Amino acid sequence: MRETTDILISGGGVAGLTAAAAFGSAGFRVICVDPEPPVTRMEDAGADLRTTAFLQPSVPVLEAAGLWDKLTPHAAPLQIMRIIDAGGEHPDPRIVKDFDAADISDQPFGWNLPNWLLRREMVARLADLPNVSFRPGLATTALLTRESEAIATLSDGTRIAARMVIAADGRNSAVREALGIPVKTTRYGQKALAFAVTHPIPHRNISTEIHRSGGPFTLVPLPDRDGQPCSAIVWMETGPNAERLATLPVEQFEAEMNTRSCHILGPLTLISRRSVWPIISQLAERMSGERTALMAEAAHVVPPIGAQGLNMSLADLRVLLDLAQADRAGLGGAKMLDAYHRARHWEVQARVTGIDVLNRASMMGAQGLRDLRATALNALYSVAPVRKTLMRAGLGVR
Repeated sequence: MRETTDILISGGGVAGLTAAAAFGSAGFRVICVDPEPPVTRMEDAGADLRTTAFLQPSVPVLEAAGLWDKLTPHAAPLQIMRIIDAGGEHPDPRIVKDFDAADISDQPFGWNLPNWLLRREMVARLADLPNVSFRPGLATTALLTRESEAIATLSDGTRIAARMVIAADGRNSAVREALGIPVKTTRYGQKALAFAVTHPIPHRNISTEIHRSGGPFTLVPLPDRDGQPCSAIVWMETGPNAERLATLPVEQFEAEMNTRSCHILGPLTLISRRSVWPIISQLAERMSGERTALMAEAAHVVPPIGAQGLNMSLADLRVLLDLAQADRAGLGGAKMLDAYHRARHWEVQARVTGIDVLNRASMMGAQGLRDLRATALNALYSVAPVRKTLMRAGLGVR
């Protein structure tokens, strides 16, 4: 069977679903496929327990996709980014610095939501768009491109002729491989534990990164759960230590987690399972090929520092959507896709490099290096123009 469409999106994660909603809302015919049905409940076996912070510049994209009004009732605002250095001889806070969004804006830095809830609301939005066909359980198994169109074969044998293919199929992108686009991968020997906790002290919409060694321990605000303050945690550690922590009995895990959190929110209580993720940086050599655009983790992967990952992906989408709407007749053509590559690749490269440096600094184990890190944090924070510039750079605004 052969079908035609304007856009085929390969990948139904948060980035792919947002792209489907955005292009569908703009009037394009869209087919979105993903090998796995999306996890839309926290209790589901595949729930990854990670959360996503949408930074300010991502909101217009979500509004254009008809998603923002559906998401805001569930979102926890991120007003303050707090960085704590606990790299002294004892695991106690020795430097605490607050980056307050009020210094640069009348809006919070961003808003945090659980990934399973994002998928639930996004799938519901796609169901409201008659020009969008979402097909979970199907993979892109082959791709043939030519100057006029791309022809993709799906795992059920269907052939899709599309004017443009969007590869949103993750760090091991099959579409990117089919195009022969190389990637550069950096491995850190780190893994991240993701889980949720309740705590007696309210988070007051403060996202906190605690640096000691192995990587940051990050507490991100979530809405209250059963009347108790609640946060999502991403705990980055060396691979063997992360695996050890993941299998500890709950009581022992909570004891180590509370020591690592410096008790800043009081005793933390684990309320979810623990999932483990490998930490890498990755950058594709190009963000486009013939009739194809790479976005999100198919194009770039970064460690989970400063809420950059998905917001870089939505910046990809914003540029792609603007180019498509500016020249609908040229959708997926070489002119449009070259413009997309030029607009995004340099900035993506700079961010991947910057986050690599931050991650290496957060991993420092030797006491002298940890002291140097604390001195640098103190110096950067203490100069107001530098502090504001860092905050704007983190948001991706000038």
